[in-house]
Amino acid sequence: MRIAEAYSHLNGLEFLLVHKQSLWKEIQSVISDVDANECRTKVSKEKTMKGKLLFSPIDMNASFKRLLREMAWDESRVSYWVTRSEKLIRKTLMMSAEEQKREIETAGETPIFSYNQTDFVKDRVAVEVQFGKYAFVAYDLFVKHLAFYVGDRIDVGVEILPMKSLQSQMSSGVAYYEGEFYNVVRQGRGVPAVPLVLIGIEP
Repeated sequence: MRIAEAYSHLNGLEFLLVHKQSLWKEIQSVISDVDANECRTKVSKEKTMKGKLLFSPIDMNASFKRLLREMAWDESRVSYWVTRSEKLIRKTLMMSAEEQKREIETAGETPIFSYNQTDFVKDRVAVEVQFGKYAFVAYDLFVKHLAFYVGDRIDVGVEILPMKSLQSQMSSGVAYYEGEFYNVVRQGRGVPAVPLVLIGIEP
């Protein structure tokens, strides 16, 4: 695979180039090491592409996971407690999970456990490889990366997406770089409030 496009949101790429150059090189290396042809394994059952050999999101994800794990990019979770009270949510937002739970219980409300999980984190950089449906990308950008950034776990989030040229050779409904790039730009310069790098890849 190769990087066809990259978009820097809130100087995410500039941050990597200045402060985490070795990690940026690792990300580039992993992308170039994914063999696109080995991932063209899915026989389409869709009417418009029936019998056609497509790129498999499962196989591509597996390749990325294997290569990133080999370079010590590990899963990370941020646990927290929520409740129905806006006042309590605002009060506990920046507390530790234990403090959140205690504060909610002390107020007489029921604490509900939740968490955000990111597949690949290393030295305060998070990477999400997304070959899923459109909604998953929005969740990555506006919830996952933002939660890890606000929680002071990362400095920048990286989202790897297929270009439209690759997505058109995959199952229908898969998100693609150009569409998600448009969605981020449309929100305005400061939204989401987390430095990001959007990467569009193709064979």
